[in-house]
Amino acid sequence: MIKGSGEGSESVRSPKGTERTVAKEMKVEVAAKMVKVPRSGIVKPPEKVIEEDIMDEEEMTFVMPGDIIGTTEEFNPGIGTFTHVADIHAASTGVLKIDRKARIISVSPSTKYPPTIAVGDIVVGSIASLRESVALVEIAAIKGEGEREFQKVGTAAVHVSNVKDSYCKRIDEEFAVGDIIKAKVLNTENMRLSTAEKELGVMKAQCSNCRGVMIKEDNKLKCSECGRVEGRKLSSDYGTGIV
Repeated sequence: MIKGSGEGSESVRSPKGTERTVAKEMKVEVAAKMVKVPRSGIVKPPEKVIEEDIMDEEEMTFVMPGDIIGTTEEFNPGIGTFTHVADIHAASTGVLKIDRKARIISVSPSTKYPPTIAVGDIVVGSIASLRESVALVEIAAIKGEGEREFQKVGTAAVHVSNVKDSYCKRIDEEFAVGDIIKAKVLNTENMRLSTAEKELGVMKAQCSNCRGVMIKEDNKLKCSECGRVEGRKLSSDYGTGIV
């Protein structure tokens, strides 16, 4: 009787014990699946996602030839750029791209395939150095074709006789190192250029004294910072960003 009562009582208590055990296991399982949320209530995304979001935002920045897009202390220059002193400039019209992991800044052209340079093309480049009768130019882009980046063809040259349609006594009175110029290709064998036409010549320049932006006043350039006045063979499109 007593034994039977014990067995009977155990059979009655058993379901309750099972129910408590199941409930406990469910709580443990739910607790294991819970994600800790910061007090602000916002779950912080992975670091990689944050970096991609920043890159997407910066990739929407549109730049023009000659625009300063960074410094060599911050980035390494990539495709579609050139350096002058410590500044990195856009060499062509396009969209700014920054690879923060590799610390590379570049300008993305509108298409994948680079155009080939030909006689008669209008090109944009920077004055790399000046000699007695020649200005050496690093060609960066070709007018038309979306001003796309192209495979480098070496240094081009503007001879003193091709600077303008009138007599040019000294080439260093018409150009300065770092100037962004627009020129026409006369031949592709030795990459001779001309800036003689009205729309050709210097498109953007910096003061040789303080590196300030040069503003066009009549046919001269005046520094917006120190007031220095300098001469150049100016393009009719100087300061407009129009290639």
